[in-house]
Amino acid sequence: MSNAALNTGQSLQQLQKEFKDIRNNFPSRYVRLYGACDRKGFYDDIVEAAWDNTLGVHALVWFGFDGSGIWKQRRDTLFASLHNNPKAKFVTRGVQFGSEPLFDSVLSPKNLTTQVKAAKANLSSLNIPVTVSEMAYGYQKNGGAQDVLDAQDFINIHMLPFFAQDASTANKAWPIVERDLNWFVTHGKGKKLFFDENGWPSVTYPGVQPNSAAAVADVKNEQAYYTLLDNHCSDLKKVAGGGVGWFAHIYSDDQEPGYGIHDDSGSLKFSFKPKTSC
Repeated sequence: MSNAALNTGQSLQQLQKEFKDIRNNFPSRYVRLYGACDRKGFYDDIVEAAWDNTLGVHALVWFGFDGSGIWKQRRDTLFASLHNNPKAKFVTRGVQFGSEPLFDSVLSPKNLTTQVKAAKANLSSLNIPVTVSEMAYGYQKNGGAQDVLDAQDFINIHMLPFFAQDASTANKAWPIVERDLNWFVTHGKGKKLFFDENGWPSVTYPGVQPNSAAAVADVKNEQAYYTLLDNHCSDLKKVAGGGVGWFAHIYSDDQEPGYGIHDDSGSLKFSFKPKTSC
């Protein structure tokens, strides 16, 4: 599975190209959206590209980082597209509230729970489930926010072990991954789990800085992290709820530096064909 960052506001032609690559060459089955493009009709283009390339989509209500209320407009625009586009309900495999609304204190757990429940009611006739895109600490800093977890249909987990205080190299990151995963297993009550914002950066820059002096960011470690997940395929598969699915955080470095499977010029940074079964 792959994330598609939307800050570039791709044209339908570009979406078709990227989704075709994601489906055929990785090969992914789902795309998780990250960021926002407020161009009119943009989600309809997402639906068209996903439909044509047999991909499911984790859609997104993007809060952003400016503290504004534009997320409400984005929510309403997305819901209108889901109800009015006849293809949308077939490719949209979930709607996320994100990114990290609890960690960023965008909404209180009570208000976020209200939003999740309202979205579920709005989308019930379409059978589109609803989730929140958040890391373990976002819940933990809010006393566990069990009401938010309970309201979700499935759970999207941010898994970014590079930022852990005990991080070093990606090939040693499984105990960090397992630590957060076990927290969600304990509190998720058997719901399906996904690692959605998931990866290891190949570079550092302001905003992407480690909390451990031993943490290494380079292409070798970015690749090693996904190899680590493949090596623990059987561990992920046996988790309650049907196993843990995972996404690569970003499609290309021109969308968010360091996390892309492709570099700025569109070339693959490393071979990327994750296991789809084990």
